[in-house]
Amino acid sequence: MAAIEGAAGEQSAGPTARRMILGAQLRRLREQAGISRADAGYHIRASESKISRLELGRVGFKERDVTDLLTMYGIGDAEERASFLTMVKQSNNPGWWQKFNEYMPKWFDDYVGLEEAAARIQTYELQFVPGLLQTEDYARAIVTHGLPETANEAAEGRLALRMRRQRLLFRPNAPRLWAVIDESVLHRPIGGRDVLRKQLDQLLELTKMPHITLQVVPYERSGYAAEGAFTLLRFSEPELPNIAYIEHIAGGLYLDRPDEIELIGRSLDRLAVDAETPDRSRQMLLKAHAAA
Repeated sequence: MAAIEGAAGEQSAGPTARRMILGAQLRRLREQAGISRADAGYHIRASESKISRLELGRVGFKERDVTDLLTMYGIGDAEERASFLTMVKQSNNPGWWQKFNEYMPKWFDDYVGLEEAAARIQTYELQFVPGLLQTEDYARAIVTHGLPETANEAAEGRLALRMRRQRLLFRPNAPRLWAVIDESVLHRPIGGRDVLRKQLDQLLELTKMPHITLQVVPYERSGYAAEGAFTLLRFSEPELPNIAYIEHIAGGLYLDRPDEIELIGRSLDRLAVDAETPDRSRQMLLKAHAAA
């Protein structure tokens, strides 16, 4: 089981990603053994739907359940079984973001965990600077709906989570970030002109980093490639599919079906064509900064 061992040793994979990797490995073993989800569920005193959720990494694992499933699937090698049980323990470790749980909606928990494990992040924004690139004052204006002086504990908690997420861009194994934004973002005075100017300063600094690319879609080509903002997460682990995330006013939507990812990919391809090059986008940033 080289795949499971390699995944267990990969420090960048947090508990959310590890859960998905473990689920994918168990699904492969079940299919190789010719066992149905219903029979596997019965074996561990659970339902077929629970096996499905386990294999998709959407729920936590119990060591007893994984031990019983490995036995059922014919995995008797002690070292191989130990690798799986190590993954169970690692997938159940709390992520750093769980200390923000009281300020974070449940549907966002998985996104933060997947973002932390991604090797490449591709994001498109029409209204705001992407969260990973926001200054604290810019982010505060957003989470307080333009009234930073009214920030309460919950708002400050959401702000602290956003600032903590940004650390992944500065770690040794930082993911590659490709952000495409609408030109209007450069001129929308979120938080006021001074806040916008400092935000543009930060974008100019961050885009000097080799793993961060920013492109701007000019007004005349805006609105054609996609109807709304979205993010595509790509992973180095072969067990993890590409996952697209679309946030709306009441929650977040995760897409991972091949046909869905193909549509997202087409939008990204169109955005790459419609947007100005990174160099020309930087000139647009400088011009907007001078005008702010």
